[in-house]
Amino acid sequence: MTSIHSFDLDAYLGRIGYRGAVAPTLDTLTEIQARHPAAITFENLDSLTGRVPSLTLADVQRKLVTEGRGGYCFEQNLLLRHVLDAIGFRVSGLGARVLWNTPAGPTPPRSHMVLRVDLDGDAYIADVGFGGMTMTAPMRLTAGTAQETPHGPYRLVPTEDSHRLEARIGDQWHPLYVFDQVEQTSTDYEVGNWYVATHPASLFVTTLICARTDAGRRYALRNTELSIHHTVGPSERHRLDTPAALRDVLEGTFNLNLAGLDDLDARLAAVCAKS
Repeated sequence: MTSIHSFDLDAYLGRIGYRGAVAPTLDTLTEIQARHPAAITFENLDSLTGRVPSLTLADVQRKLVTEGRGGYCFEQNLLLRHVLDAIGFRVSGLGARVLWNTPAGPTPPRSHMVLRVDLDGDAYIADVGFGGMTMTAPMRLTAGTAQETPHGPYRLVPTEDSHRLEARIGDQWHPLYVFDQVEQTSTDYEVGNWYVATHPASLFVTTLICARTDAGRRYALRNTELSIHHTVGPSERHRLDTPAALRDVLEGTFNLNLAGLDDLDARLAAVCAKS
């Protein structure tokens, strides 16, 4: 099945292991959002090694679907948008300001991409690209009510002119990002992509980051620390002290095909040296 944009929907559905009905329904959206972050790892290996990820459909499809890599928010959610468009959903792209692990200070830029999906008279937020806190179910665009996902509850809190997405960790709610309903253009995303991939202070330039979901757990890698967060029970943390150990986890736990990243080992050595 191929859209008018030459998007290979069948290849994507095979990549995430989806075998259900292909129709613009809430069941389809829910199943895709659960499967995508388990199959396609959130990772920043391109920006970590000095590359700016391409946001063209052909390049995103090749990298994340054909070549067995992952990507960060712009790549992940652009891919999901093409998927949902091809299926027949009504989708618009929004921009968000990240609050998660962000120190207090000036208003952060719109450095994150979010999708709005309009379905059967309701609006939902879909997001498969927020790293270690990626949602694994669509969020109904309803303020104030906790909504369950396979990896914990989330809620949307209204602000003066936007919504704040929060996740409950333990018994506390933590802010993730704020967004409004202003539709973004491809140029907006290109600017954000360039900023996060090249700014010398960007986390995606200075820090190795990977994340993937699995049944009952999340895997998160930050430089040399691998964390396994269980939905029930305490988290595990493991130190990876060598480039070889990091590569093993990237290829194993995160299921990444590292072919073509010839300079990765040198960068992994630098990550180990500074940790």
